[in-house]
Amino acid sequence: AVNGRGTFLVSQKCIPHLRNSPNGHILNISPPLDMQSKWFAPHTAYSMAKFNMSMCVLGMSGELEDDGIAVNALWPRTSVATAAVKNNLGGDEMMRLSRTPEIMADAAYYILTSQSRVCTGNFFIDDTVLAQRGVVDFTPYNVDPSVPQEQLMPDFFC
Repeated sequence: AVNGRGTFLVSQKCIPHLRNSPNGHILNISPPLDMQSKWFAPHTAYSMAKFNMSMCVLGMSGELEDDGIAVNALWPRTSVATAAVKNNLGGDEMMRLSRTPEIMADAAYYILTSQSRVCTGNFFIDDTVLAQRGVVDFTPYNVDPSVPQEQLMPDFFC
């Protein structure tokens, strides 16, 4: 529940400041909305928490559009090499089949530097954002560059 409530409450506290910004953005790390049982069955509580954040994107993007505040979501196509992946989801082998956090950082940069009045209400996937900006080789983002892109571990919601 903290994912959804935290996203909502922190956003609410930031809105007055974002209204004074010439290019205000809220970017949630949450998956595209897709209400199929296949996303909920394996991990119901986690899916509920992440989709709550996605619903904040959907609602707030409409609510804040007239204020020129963009609200978007970003999600990775593959697993990302984090401590959670290493310690809870698969250890060193899962890390080897992951991309580095830099892919999310680079995609977030492009989203957060876009025009907030034009780019809002989107559910972005990291490599799609980068491909639209001309990136064609994603190998530098692999933890292990010898792993072919098609053998990387897909993320839960992709």
